[in-house]
Amino acid sequence: MKLPLLAAVLACFSCATLADEADVRKAVESKLGKVEKIGKAPMPGMWEVWVEGQILYVDDKASHVLFGNLLDMKTGKNITAERQFNALPLELALKQVRGSGKNVMVTFEDPNCGYCKKLAKDITTLKDVTVYTFLLPVLGDDSYEKSKAIWCAPDRAKAWMDWMTAGKQPPAAPAKCDVAGLNRSAQLGGRLRINGTPAIFFAGGERVGGYIPAAEIEKRFAGAGS
Repeated sequence: MKLPLLAAVLACFSCATLADEADVRKAVESKLGKVEKIGKAPMPGMWEVWVEGQILYVDDKASHVLFGNLLDMKTGKNITAERQFNALPLELALKQVRGSGKNVMVTFEDPNCGYCKKLAKDITTLKDVTVYTFLLPVLGDDSYEKSKAIWCAPDRAKAWMDWMTAGKQPPAAPAKCDVAGLNRSAQLGGRLRINGTPAIFFAGGERVGGYIPAAEIEKRFAGAGS
């Protein structure tokens, strides 16, 4: 095949792919809401579509929709959960690093949550961990005010741990503090359908609703490395 003809064929193929994507996007948005991201899924003939922070899968004609987790049968990995974990806006989270930080976990927590305080104390005993904590004030106005004070503190992670482990309350937030990031963090919890705190996510995609002790967390890290 001559190069000009090959280029034309590739161009047409590209156009067809884009048209398919546009058609799928249009079909999904007509039924389920605005599409945030779309791309080919690892499973042939399927598209991975993000709507309101959730991943769903549709066929090439957008005539069928799958809600749930896509698993890789060879590796046992939860592809959907891993994709959601990797897409979390970690810039909104409070970051703690202990030791090498090689093990990663994400938490959603309320400053007035008793089990969150228990988890915070357990975290101080973990080795080689990076913890990203999203503030999720779901227990009322006081939770929001405490979250706001922590968010506006010069060292957010320290202010968080001082409060959660020692009951040392940070100063009230200054009037000019920008809380847009805090509000986005709370909205993220809603999109992920987190109904209670703490909620814990691990890098392999596992999600735990509720408190688990340090020993259980370490077991999950060990399992992920095996």
